[in-house]
Amino acid sequence: MSEVEVCRMTTARHPLRATNVVLALLCIMYFINYVVRVNVNTAALVFQNELHLSNTQVGLIFSTFAFPYLAFQFIGGWVSDRWGARKALTIFSIIWSTATMWMGLTSSFAGMLVSRVLLGIGVSALPTATRAMSDWLPARKRGFGQGITHSFARVGNAITPPLVAWLIVLVTWRGSFLVIGALSFIWAIVWALYFRDNPAEHPAITPEELSELRQHHAAGKKRPPVPYARLARRMLTVTIVYFCYGWTLWFFLTWIPSYFLHSYHLRLRDSALFSSGVFLGGVVGDALGGIVSDRIFERTHDRIKARRNLVIFGFICSGVLMMPVLFVHNLALVAVLLSAAFFFAEFTVGPMWAIPMDIAPRYSGSASGLMNSGSALAAIVSPVVGGYIIDKTGNWELTFVAGIGLLLFGAVLAFWMKLDEEFGDEPKPILGKHPVPEPAV
Repeated sequence: MSEVEVCRMTTARHPLRATNVVLALLCIMYFINYVVRVNVNTAALVFQNELHLSNTQVGLIFSTFAFPYLAFQFIGGWVSDRWGARKALTIFSIIWSTATMWMGLTSSFAGMLVSRVLLGIGVSALPTATRAMSDWLPARKRGFGQGITHSFARVGNAITPPLVAWLIVLVTWRGSFLVIGALSFIWAIVWALYFRDNPAEHPAITPEELSELRQHHAAGKKRPPVPYARLARRMLTVTIVYFCYGWTLWFFLTWIPSYFLHSYHLRLRDSALFSSGVFLGGVVGDALGGIVSDRIFERTHDRIKARRNLVIFGFICSGVLMMPVLFVHNLALVAVLLSAAFFFAEFTVGPMWAIPMDIAPRYSGSASGLMNSGSALAAIVSPVVGGYIIDKTGNWELTFVAGIGLLLFGAVLAFWMKLDEEFGDEPKPILGKHPVPEPAV
């Protein structure tokens, strides 16, 4: 009996299945990925005065990372499909770790912008993570996989404000960036040592696990070229819908701490706590949306019901719940409304990120990169528009109007998302009520 076979037999009796370990590593990656994105939002409450920055300049610091982030949705997705998630995620994580540490060393507005550009390149790793999930998760767990990983991202959003506030008190705002960046390097090392692009080559994988994965995942290392033009046309409507979601996401992530601080005249600590409460709504929404999506798909084998309809439902609920914020000025009630609105916005994430894996499993990295470019574009525009509105009007509530409108528009546009056939070298119908089952290895 070979060493690999012995290892697989041992793993079969061990609760830490290789597929679960990979999913856990991806959950940690999503957590870190969002901590390093949004730590600047809380730190800005301190360094804005120290560096003499306007709200518009702070908005530019928030959004600058999104320019390379947008570009690398295409590049990162292509790299992961072409060369594999192991190398791609290792390189991206090293870049974002370095950029985070540099953020704590710079002393100028220009230096902040450069750091955020490098960060945008590093954190553009989500399509690569989707490529890894497409290889390592069966179809019946796609919604759950995307939901639970994005749930960890929202845990990062929720924990970051009080975490950074605590680190600022302990080691200053500069030290907070240095500590978080150093910890990020640890994940990169673990990922590079453990992960394999081909599950069949992992020494801890079991035959039972392999039998649930698609056959082409266990094939040779040669990967087909990505038909980007056709894939972009196929994903266009999905990308626009995801832009509508991304507008609300990035407004919440960048301006909610400042909204509570200034609109309700709270202290830094209290603002961070209220922000965490809002983000915790997203934690639950991400996890629950993925679970519900997979349950519906298992019962109906209909991706229209399991993916699209949940997106429409979540968008409408989120937009409606934000409307009273324009008129209500009770802090506790507003916090509850925003938490519920963020819950329903995040409820759509699992179904949305399952769509690229559903319709383009062979090119899931590129397909998810195309979709996420919508959110990346929103990350560029949303924080700057929010800062401009605040500077010009002094009214923080007006910044919610665009998000409400885009969510309702996205709910209507979602009806045109094409989910009725799998994208490949030759189109082949798979949807409806009886999709073609995935072949076992």
